[in-house]
Amino acid sequence: MSRQDRDAIAHAWDGVVATARRTAAEGLVVGTSGNVSARVGGTVLVTPSGVPYDRLGPGDAVGVDLEGRQVLGELVPTSELPLHLAVYGSTRAAAVVHTHAVHATAVSTLVSEVPLVHYAAAMLGGPVRTAPYARYGTPELAGHMLAALRDRTGCLLRNHGTVTYGDTLDEAYDRTAQLEWMCRLWLTASSVPGHSPSLLSPAQLRDVQDALEDYGQPG
Repeated sequence: MSRQDRDAIAHAWDGVVATARRTAAEGLVVGTSGNVSARVGGTVLVTPSGVPYDRLGPGDAVGVDLEGRQVLGELVPTSELPLHLAVYGSTRAAAVVHTHAVHATAVSTLVSEVPLVHYAAAMLGGPVRTAPYARYGTPELAGHMLAALRDRTGCLLRNHGTVTYGDTLDEAYDRTAQLEWMCRLWLTASSVPGHSPSLLSPAQLRDVQDALEDYGQPG
């Protein structure tokens, strides 16, 4: 492995650990639940199984190839490795974030698709679907997730949590945070007795998606 490759992996691992710690600090996971990964070429750096994030350092990097064979580190990869590899095998993702965010997980038990209560859904590709339940760490769960992610960058896992991906760890995390916020918003609005939240139409959502193409700073 070249010095440049080692530096890229070290940098990506630092980002994985920082993002995992952020999910805990901002209440999206509890203890060692949830997991984070980043892809560097043919290597997927992923949080290990059952290790508190605040104990991870530069020498604890865990890496697998795209078939799941461990190529880096001594710690055992997360049990949700099949979920992460499925995303990388089916998309151009460079990072994946999986959480057990409270409001999003609550919504996953109620609906097959997050109601269009806010245009933030456009940032995830459209109405966010809920993948059917399957036990964690199984190929069945990964398959359900991929179906729910079709043309989307995030989904709910029924009675489980969330999955989002992006071109960077920051983007994947931001999508997780947006999804949790949107679920919290819907739960809050729908809890008011005698009222139902107004929802956006598909046409209104498409209008937002078109507008987002020019969002942000040039370049």
